[in-house]
Amino acid sequence: MKPIGKHIVVKDIEEDVVTDSGLVLSGEDTNQLRYRKAKVIAPGTEVSVINAGDVIHYDKAHGYTMIIRDCQYTIIQERDVVVVLT
Repeated sequence: MKPIGKHIVVKDIEEDVVTDSGLVLSGEDTNQLRYRKAKVIAPGTEVSVINAGDVIHYDKAHGYTMIIRDCQYTIIQERDVVVVLT
């Protein structure tokens, strides 16, 4: 699959988050957070900074979900990426 332009195909990463005080937030609790963590599956033809395999945080309000080859992916635009984790 090859996204066109500034679009990026990502696969959301579900994980439990531990706060500084030791409180464990489940995946259900983290769904209430504004930003989601995801792995980049395929960057668009005009995306130069983000590569396949990168782990990112993106603004979940701007993405949309598609089923491609029986797998659920989220499609976002490059401007919706907040941070690339290294």
